[in-house]
Amino acid sequence: MADEARSRLGRGLASLIGDVGGEAAHVERPRTQRKVPIEFLKANPRNPRRTFADAELGELAESIKQRGVIQPIVVRAIKGVQDRYEIIAGERRWRASQLAGLHEVPIVPVEVGDSDALEIMIIENVQREDLNAMEEAQGYHALADEFKRSQEDIARIVGKSRSHVANMMRLTRLPAEVQALIARGDLSAGHARALIGVPDPLAAAKRIVAEGLNVRQAEALAHEEGVPERKPQKARSGAAAKASKDADTIALEKRVSDALGLAVTVSHRDPGGTVQISYRNLEQLDEVVRRLEGG
Repeated sequence: MADEARSRLGRGLASLIGDVGGEAAHVERPRTQRKVPIEFLKANPRNPRRTFADAELGELAESIKQRGVIQPIVVRAIKGVQDRYEIIAGERRWRASQLAGLHEVPIVPVEVGDSDALEIMIIENVQREDLNAMEEAQGYHALADEFKRSQEDIARIVGKSRSHVANMMRLTRLPAEVQALIARGDLSAGHARALIGVPDPLAAAKRIVAEGLNVRQAEALAHEEGVPERKPQKARSGAAAKASKDADTIALEKRVSDALGLAVTVSHRDPGGTVQISYRNLEQLDEVVRRLEGG
């Protein structure tokens, strides 16, 4: 039954109330859409979206004044309290409706558990790109930690690659000060992923912001500050032994490294050799594969 329920995750909130623009977990068929007093609704404390820009809310409020709330708010009944509902999808519309001075809003009640409700909230926001990187990362962590979803499950639920989910979840390992920069939009998710594993990510983050570095430059900076010292190799006998690399090999390594934005090591052996590409996360590996496949 669990597998069957999960297989329905991709059918969308459209399966609940028409074209709402998100996806839904397995839920019972909705009741009829109706209007209720706006004060009957309350925000969901588990909503991964924490930031609601005043300017965007103001624009939506003006639209609602002109056209009303076009898409109903998806809610679930609060247990033990009559005529009170917790928002699952549509908190932004609810907030804007208050600004617009509405007394009633359209709702569609559904019956879902805590896990499915969280999945719906994450899916709707991720697909609309309403979450900042840290909100997305924390939402994935909630699914993994509280509801024991694997990274593969989460990737299937939100329609992303497993490597994307894994790398987003790694952002929660960064110091709180760096996470705050990400949440404010001072650092993009690409910048932030480059900082994972750097000895002093906060110092690197401040430099990225101060110098306005792009993601490729941030990755180069992270490599520069985060490359561990190489362990001395055991001496090899005969023609394979080398005291140091020649200038041509060093120049070649730099050329390939600059092209990929990753650390590259070239080792010559008679008659051939090896090229080693060092990546720091799965997304960088995916990028290398994409470039190789693209010719």
